[in-house]
Amino acid sequence: MTTIQRRLPVTVVTGFLGAGKTTLLRRLLLDSGQRLAVVVNEFGEVGIDGALIRSCGFCPDEELDTRLIELANGCLCCTVQDDFLPTMERLLERADQLDGIVVETSGLALPEPLVAAFGWPQIRSRTRVHAVVTVVDGEALAAGHVVANPEALEAQRQADPSLDHSDAIDDLFDEQLEASDLVLISRADLLRPEQLETVAALLQARCRPGLPVLPMAAGHVDADLLLGANDEAALPRHGRSHGRDAATHEHHEDHDHDHSHVAIESVAISLRGRWTQVQLETQLRQLIAEHRLIRAKGWLAMPDKQRLLQIQAVGPRLNCWYEGQPTQLTHASEPTTSNLGELQLVLLGFQLDPSRMEQQLSIPADSAGTVPRS
Repeated sequence: MTTIQRRLPVTVVTGFLGAGKTTLLRRLLLDSGQRLAVVVNEFGEVGIDGALIRSCGFCPDEELDTRLIELANGCLCCTVQDDFLPTMERLLERADQLDGIVVETSGLALPEPLVAAFGWPQIRSRTRVHAVVTVVDGEALAAGHVVANPEALEAQRQADPSLDHSDAIDDLFDEQLEASDLVLISRADLLRPEQLETVAALLQARCRPGLPVLPMAAGHVDADLLLGANDEAALPRHGRSHGRDAATHEHHEDHDHDHSHVAIESVAISLRGRWTQVQLETQLRQLIAEHRLIRAKGWLAMPDKQRLLQIQAVGPRLNCWYEGQPTQLTHASEPTTSNLGELQLVLLGFQLDPSRMEQQLSIPADSAGTVPRS
Protein backbone atom coordinates (compact mmCIF):
# COMPACT_ATOMS: atom_id res chain seq x y z
CA MET A 1 0.00 0.00 0.00
CA THR A 2 1.40 3.38 -1.03
CA THR A 3 1.85 5.95 1.76
CA ILE A 4 0.66 9.45 0.92
CA GLN A 5 3.02 12.06 2.31
CA ARG A 6 1.45 14.88 4.26
CA ARG A 7 2.12 18.37 2.94
CA LEU A 8 3.72 20.49 5.63
CA PRO A 9 2.24 23.98 6.03
CA VAL A 10 4.77 26.81 5.73
CA THR A 11 4.35 30.30 7.15
CA VAL A 12 6.65 33.04 5.87
CA VAL A 13 7.15 35.95 8.29
CA THR A 14 8.55 39.10 6.72
CA GLY A 15 9.04 42.72 7.71
CA PHE A 16 11.78 45.29 8.15
CA LEU A 17 14.58 45.19 10.72
CA GLY A 18 13.10 45.86 14.17
CA ALA A 19 9.47 45.43 13.11
CA GLY A 20 8.83 42.68 15.67
CA LYS A 21 9.24 39.47 13.63
CA THR A 22 11.36 37.63 16.19
CA THR A 23 9.09 38.62 19.08
CA LEU A 24 6.14 37.20 17.14
CA LEU A 25 8.01 34.04 16.28
CA ARG A 26 9.07 33.37 19.89
CA ARG A 27 5.45 33.67 21.02
CA LEU A 28 4.25 31.32 18.26
CA LEU A 29 6.86 28.73 19.13
CA LEU A 30 6.03 28.83 22.83
CA ASP A 31 2.24 29.19 22.68
CA SER A 32 1.10 27.20 19.64
CA GLY A 33 1.71 23.72 21.04
CA GLN A 34 2.94 22.64 17.60
CA ARG A 35 6.22 21.02 16.63
CA LEU A 36 7.61 23.68 14.34
CA ALA A 37 10.88 23.94 12.47
CA VAL A 38 12.29 27.43 11.99
CA VAL A 39 14.47 28.93 9.28
CA VAL A 40 15.97 32.28 10.29
CA ASN A 41 17.61 34.46 7.63
CA GLU A 42 19.71 37.33 8.93
CA PHE A 43 22.97 39.09 8.17
CA GLY A 44 26.37 39.01 9.79
CA GLU A 45 28.41 36.49 11.69
CA VAL A 46 26.49 36.97 14.94
CA GLY A 47 22.97 35.60 14.63
CA ILE A 48 21.03 37.72 17.10
CA ASP A 49 17.56 36.57 16.00
CA GLY A 50 18.66 32.94 15.93
CA ALA A 51 20.14 33.25 19.41
CA LEU A 52 16.90 34.73 20.76
CA ILE A 53 14.89 31.87 19.30
CA ARG A 54 17.41 29.24 20.37
CA SER A 55 17.24 30.44 23.98
CA CYS A 56 13.45 30.58 24.28
CA GLY A 57 13.12 26.86 25.01
CA PHE A 58 10.70 25.98 22.23
CA CYS A 59 12.13 22.48 21.85
CA PRO A 60 14.47 20.07 23.67
CA ASP A 61 18.18 20.91 23.36
CA GLU A 62 18.88 17.72 21.44
CA GLU A 63 16.42 18.81 18.70
CA LEU A 64 17.71 22.36 18.24
CA ASP A 65 20.14 21.55 15.45
CA THR A 66 17.43 19.89 13.38
CA ARG A 67 14.54 22.28 14.12
CA LEU A 68 16.34 25.64 13.97
CA ILE A 69 18.34 26.51 10.88
CA GLU A 70 20.15 29.85 10.70
CA LEU A 71 21.18 31.27 7.34
CA ALA A 72 23.41 34.31 7.73
CA ASN A 73 25.12 34.38 4.34
CA GLY A 74 22.82 36.66 2.39
CA CYS A 75 19.24 37.50 1.56
CA LEU A 76 17.27 34.30 0.90
CA CYS A 77 15.29 35.89 -1.90
CA CYS A 78 18.60 36.28 -3.77
CA THR A 79 20.10 32.88 -2.88
CA VAL A 80 17.10 30.58 -3.24
CA GLN A 81 18.83 27.82 -5.17
CA ASP A 82 22.07 27.86 -3.17
CA ASP A 83 20.65 28.15 0.35
CA PHE A 84 16.91 27.81 0.57
CA LEU A 85 16.26 24.62 -1.40
CA PRO A 86 18.97 22.55 0.36
CA THR A 87 17.64 23.83 3.68
CA MET A 88 14.09 22.74 2.88
CA GLU A 89 15.24 19.34 1.68
CA ARG A 90 17.10 18.90 4.97
CA LEU A 91 14.00 19.76 7.00
CA LEU A 92 11.76 17.52 4.92
CA GLU A 93 13.91 14.52 5.79
CA ARG A 94 12.14 14.57 9.17
CA ALA A 95 8.76 15.90 8.02
CA ASP A 96 6.93 13.14 9.88
CA GLN A 97 8.15 14.68 13.15
CA LEU A 98 6.94 18.21 12.36
CA ASP A 99 3.62 20.06 12.28
CA GLY A 100 4.88 22.93 10.16
CA ILE A 101 7.73 25.23 9.14
CA VAL A 102 8.16 28.94 9.78
CA VAL A 103 10.58 31.03 7.71
CA GLU A 104 11.65 34.37 9.19
CA THR A 105 13.13 36.45 6.39
CA SER A 106 15.69 39.21 6.69
CA GLY A 107 14.54 42.81 6.84
CA LEU A 108 15.32 43.29 3.15
CA ALA A 109 13.84 40.10 1.75
CA LEU A 110 11.23 40.07 -0.96
CA PRO A 111 8.71 37.34 -0.11
CA GLU A 112 7.66 36.55 -3.67
CA PRO A 113 10.83 34.67 -4.76
CA LEU A 114 10.59 32.54 -1.62
CA VAL A 115 6.94 31.75 -2.25
CA ALA A 116 7.74 30.85 -5.86
CA ALA A 117 10.51 28.53 -4.66
CA PHE A 118 7.90 26.27 -3.05
CA GLY A 119 6.83 25.40 -6.59
CA TRP A 120 10.19 23.75 -7.29
CA PRO A 121 9.82 20.01 -8.09
CA GLN A 122 11.94 18.95 -5.09
CA ILE A 123 9.51 20.36 -2.52
CA ARG A 124 6.17 21.30 -4.12
CA SER A 125 4.48 17.98 -3.39
CA ARG A 126 5.60 17.98 0.23
CA THR A 127 4.87 21.55 1.36
CA ARG A 128 2.23 24.22 0.95
CA VAL A 129 2.53 27.92 1.62
CA HIS A 130 -0.04 28.51 4.30
CA ALA A 131 0.48 32.27 4.67
CA VAL A 132 2.83 35.17 4.09
CA VAL A 133 2.66 37.41 7.16
CA THR A 134 4.15 40.91 7.15
CA VAL A 135 4.95 42.55 10.49
CA VAL A 136 5.04 46.36 10.43
CA ASP A 137 6.21 48.74 13.14
CA GLY A 138 3.10 50.56 14.36
CA GLU A 139 5.08 53.19 16.27
CA ALA A 140 7.25 54.01 13.27
CA LEU A 141 4.25 54.27 10.94
CA ALA A 142 2.44 56.51 13.40
CA ALA A 143 5.50 58.79 13.27
CA GLY A 144 5.44 58.82 9.46
CA HIS A 145 8.18 56.24 8.75
CA VAL A 146 8.00 52.69 7.41
CA VAL A 147 10.96 51.65 9.59
CA ALA A 148 12.13 52.96 12.96
CA ASN A 149 15.83 52.93 12.12
CA PRO A 150 16.43 53.52 8.39
CA GLU A 151 20.18 53.92 8.95
CA ALA A 152 20.44 50.40 10.40
CA LEU A 153 18.38 49.02 7.54
CA GLU A 154 20.61 50.70 4.98
CA ALA A 155 23.70 49.34 6.75
CA GLN A 156 22.14 45.90 6.52
CA ARG A 157 21.64 46.41 2.80
CA GLN A 158 25.25 47.48 2.26
CA ALA A 159 26.55 44.54 4.29
CA ASP A 160 25.09 41.96 1.92
CA PRO A 161 27.13 41.53 -1.26
CA SER A 162 24.61 39.05 -2.69
CA LEU A 163 21.73 41.51 -2.61
CA ASP A 164 20.62 42.13 -6.17
CA HIS A 165 17.67 44.43 -5.50
CA SER A 166 18.37 48.06 -4.66
CA ASP A 167 14.83 49.44 -4.45
CA ALA A 168 14.07 52.39 -2.22
CA ILE A 169 12.85 51.44 1.24
CA ASP A 170 9.29 52.59 0.46
CA ASP A 171 9.27 50.39 -2.65
CA LEU A 172 10.51 47.39 -0.66
CA PHE A 173 7.78 48.04 1.90
CA ASP A 174 5.12 48.05 -0.82
CA GLU A 175 6.50 44.81 -2.28
CA GLN A 176 6.33 43.14 1.13
CA LEU A 177 2.73 44.28 1.56
CA GLU A 178 1.81 43.18 -1.96
CA ALA A 179 2.98 39.63 -1.25
CA SER A 180 1.19 39.43 2.10
CA ASP A 181 -1.84 37.44 3.12
CA LEU A 182 -2.01 39.02 6.57
CA VAL A 183 -0.48 42.22 7.98
CA LEU A 184 0.23 42.60 11.71
CA ILE A 185 0.76 46.03 13.32
CA SER A 186 3.31 45.53 16.10
CA ARG A 187 3.42 47.64 19.27
CA ALA A 188 -0.26 48.45 18.82
CA ASP A 189 -0.63 48.72 22.60
CA LEU A 190 1.68 51.75 22.55
CA LEU A 191 -0.55 53.70 20.17
CA ARG A 192 -3.53 55.86 21.00
CA PRO A 193 -6.78 54.61 19.44
CA GLU A 194 -6.79 57.36 16.82
CA GLN A 195 -3.16 56.60 15.93
CA LEU A 196 -3.92 52.92 15.50
CA GLU A 197 -6.91 53.75 13.31
CA THR A 198 -4.76 56.04 11.14
CA VAL A 199 -2.01 53.42 10.78
CA ALA A 200 -4.52 50.69 9.86
CA ALA A 201 -6.12 52.94 7.24
CA LEU A 202 -2.72 53.79 5.78
CA LEU A 203 -1.82 50.13 5.46
CA GLN A 204 -5.16 49.14 3.97
CA ALA A 205 -4.72 51.81 1.32
CA ARG A 206 -1.35 50.28 0.35
CA CYS A 207 -2.49 46.64 0.48
CA ARG A 208 -4.65 44.58 -1.82
CA PRO A 209 -8.39 45.15 -1.28
CA GLY A 210 -9.72 43.07 1.59
CA LEU A 211 -6.32 42.10 2.99
CA PRO A 212 -6.61 41.59 6.78
CA VAL A 213 -4.70 44.16 8.86
CA LEU A 214 -4.63 43.32 12.59
CA PRO A 215 -3.04 44.99 15.63
CA MET A 216 -0.61 43.01 17.77
CA ALA A 217 0.91 43.63 21.19
CA ALA A 218 4.13 42.00 22.47
CA GLY A 219 3.99 39.38 19.72
CA HIS A 220 0.70 37.92 20.93
CA VAL A 221 -1.64 36.76 18.19
CA ASP A 222 -3.85 33.70 17.82
CA ALA A 223 -1.52 31.01 16.44
CA ASP A 224 -4.44 29.54 14.50
CA LEU A 225 -4.42 32.61 12.26
CA LEU A 226 -0.80 32.11 11.26
CA LEU A 227 -0.20 28.35 11.34
CA GLY A 228 -1.86 25.62 9.33
CA ALA A 229 -1.58 22.42 11.37
CA ASN A 230 -4.25 20.61 13.40
CA ASP A 231 -7.15 22.50 11.87
CA GLU A 232 -9.52 19.54 11.90
CA ALA A 233 -9.91 20.00 15.66
CA ALA A 234 -11.75 23.26 15.07
CA LEU A 235 -14.33 21.93 12.61
CA PRO A 236 -18.03 21.57 13.50
CA ARG A 237 -18.91 18.15 14.85
CA HIS A 238 -22.70 18.10 15.16
CA GLY A 239 -24.50 19.52 12.17
CA ARG A 240 -24.82 23.16 11.28
CA SER A 241 -23.74 25.55 14.00
CA HIS A 242 -22.77 29.16 14.38
CA GLY A 243 -20.38 30.20 17.10
CA ARG A 244 -18.84 33.57 17.95
CA ASP A 245 -15.46 33.77 19.65
CA ALA A 246 -13.25 36.67 20.65
CA ALA A 247 -9.50 36.59 20.19
CA THR A 248 -7.93 38.89 22.72
CA HIS A 249 -4.39 40.20 23.09
CA GLU A 250 -2.54 41.49 26.09
CA HIS A 251 -2.41 45.25 26.44
CA HIS A 252 0.30 47.54 27.67
CA GLU A 253 0.08 48.05 31.42
CA ASP A 254 0.34 51.86 31.07
CA HIS A 255 -3.11 52.01 29.51
CA ASP A 256 -6.45 51.52 31.21
CA HIS A 257 -8.01 50.14 28.04
CA ASP A 258 -6.96 47.62 25.42
CA HIS A 259 -7.05 48.96 21.90
CA SER A 260 -5.01 46.03 20.57
CA HIS A 261 -8.01 43.79 21.22
CA VAL A 262 -9.54 42.29 18.09
CA ALA A 263 -13.01 40.76 18.31
CA ILE A 264 -12.78 37.99 15.74
CA GLU A 265 -15.99 36.10 15.02
CA SER A 266 -16.00 32.42 14.12
CA VAL A 267 -18.78 30.86 12.08
CA ALA A 268 -19.03 27.10 11.56
CA ILE A 269 -20.92 25.92 8.47
CA SER A 270 -21.96 22.39 7.55
CA LEU A 271 -23.70 21.72 4.22
CA ARG A 272 -24.45 18.88 1.86
CA GLY A 273 -24.56 19.29 -1.88
CA ARG A 274 -22.77 18.84 -5.17
CA TRP A 275 -19.68 20.95 -5.77
CA THR A 276 -16.84 20.50 -8.17
CA GLN A 277 -13.50 21.75 -6.92
CA VAL A 278 -13.60 24.63 -9.39
CA GLN A 279 -17.11 25.66 -8.32
CA LEU A 280 -16.25 25.60 -4.64
CA GLU A 281 -12.98 27.50 -5.07
CA THR A 282 -14.83 30.20 -7.06
CA GLN A 283 -17.47 30.52 -4.35
CA LEU A 284 -14.87 30.63 -1.59
CA ARG A 285 -12.83 33.36 -3.30
CA GLN A 286 -15.98 35.47 -3.65
CA LEU A 287 -16.88 34.79 -0.01
CA ILE A 288 -13.42 35.74 1.24
CA ALA A 289 -13.40 38.97 -0.75
CA GLU A 290 -16.93 40.11 0.12
CA HIS A 291 -16.72 39.35 3.84
CA ARG A 292 -13.03 40.27 4.21
CA LEU A 293 -12.36 36.94 5.90
CA ILE A 294 -9.18 36.53 7.87
CA ARG A 295 -9.21 32.75 7.82
CA ALA A 296 -11.12 29.85 6.30
CA LYS A 297 -10.51 26.17 6.91
CA GLY A 298 -12.29 22.90 6.41
CA TRP A 299 -12.85 20.12 3.93
CA LEU A 300 -15.21 18.76 1.30
CA ALA A 301 -16.01 15.05 1.02
CA MET A 302 -17.00 14.35 -2.59
CA PRO A 303 -18.82 11.11 -3.47
CA ASP A 304 -16.51 10.34 -6.40
CA LYS A 305 -13.25 11.00 -4.54
CA GLN A 306 -11.41 8.69 -2.17
CA ARG A 307 -9.75 11.58 -0.35
CA LEU A 308 -11.02 14.77 1.24
CA LEU A 309 -10.57 18.10 -0.48
CA GLN A 310 -8.75 20.11 2.19
CA ILE A 311 -9.55 23.84 2.30
CA GLN A 312 -7.23 26.45 3.79
CA ALA A 313 -7.22 30.22 3.38
CA VAL A 314 -5.44 33.08 5.10
CA GLY A 315 -6.66 36.39 3.76
CA PRO A 316 -6.89 36.05 -0.03
CA ARG A 317 -4.53 33.03 -0.23
CA LEU A 318 -6.67 29.94 -0.85
CA ASN A 319 -5.18 26.43 -0.95
CA CYS A 320 -7.17 23.32 -1.81
CA TRP A 321 -5.69 19.85 -2.15
CA TYR A 322 -6.68 16.21 -1.65
CA GLU A 323 -5.51 14.61 1.57
CA GLY A 324 -7.04 12.51 4.34
CA GLN A 325 -9.64 9.78 4.39
CA PRO A 326 -13.41 10.43 4.41
CA THR A 327 -13.56 8.57 7.74
CA GLN A 328 -13.43 12.10 9.22
CA LEU A 329 -17.07 12.54 8.20
CA THR A 330 -19.09 13.86 11.11
CA HIS A 331 -22.37 12.35 9.90
CA ALA A 332 -21.22 8.87 8.92
CA SER A 333 -24.00 7.30 11.00
CA GLU A 334 -26.73 9.29 9.25
CA PRO A 335 -28.47 8.21 6.02
CA THR A 336 -26.84 10.01 3.10
CA THR A 337 -27.65 10.54 -0.53
CA SER A 338 -24.84 8.90 -2.48
CA ASN A 339 -24.41 11.72 -4.99
CA LEU A 340 -24.13 14.49 -2.39
CA GLY A 341 -20.92 15.66 -0.79
CA GLU A 342 -20.38 17.03 2.71
CA LEU A 343 -18.81 20.46 3.25
CA GLN A 344 -17.43 21.46 6.64
CA LEU A 345 -16.04 24.98 7.12
CA VAL A 346 -14.94 27.35 9.85
CA LEU A 347 -14.76 31.01 8.79
CA LEU A 348 -13.11 33.79 10.82
CA GLY A 349 -13.63 37.50 10.35
CA PHE A 350 -15.52 40.52 11.64
CA GLN A 351 -19.29 41.14 11.82
CA LEU A 352 -20.04 37.99 9.88
CA ASP A 353 -23.47 37.10 8.50
CA PRO A 354 -23.83 33.27 8.75
CA SER A 355 -27.08 33.10 6.79
CA ARG A 356 -25.66 35.16 3.95
CA MET A 357 -22.52 33.02 3.79
CA GLU A 358 -24.48 29.77 3.75
CA GLN A 359 -26.62 31.14 0.95
CA GLN A 360 -23.52 32.04 -1.07
CA LEU A 361 -22.05 28.57 -0.63
CA SER A 362 -25.27 26.78 -1.63
CA ILE A 363 -25.79 26.33 -5.37
CA PRO A 364 -29.47 26.16 -6.45
CA ALA A 365 -30.58 22.64 -7.35
CA ASP A 366 -31.64 23.62 -10.86
CA SER A 367 -28.12 24.82 -11.70
CA ALA A 368 -25.84 22.35 -9.98
CA GLY A 369 -28.00 19.97 -7.97
CA THR A 370 -26.89 21.22 -4.57
CA VAL A 371 -29.26 20.47 -1.73
CA PRO A 372 -28.17 22.15 1.54
CA ARG A 373 -28.94 20.10 4.63
CA SER A 374 -31.49 21.65 6.93
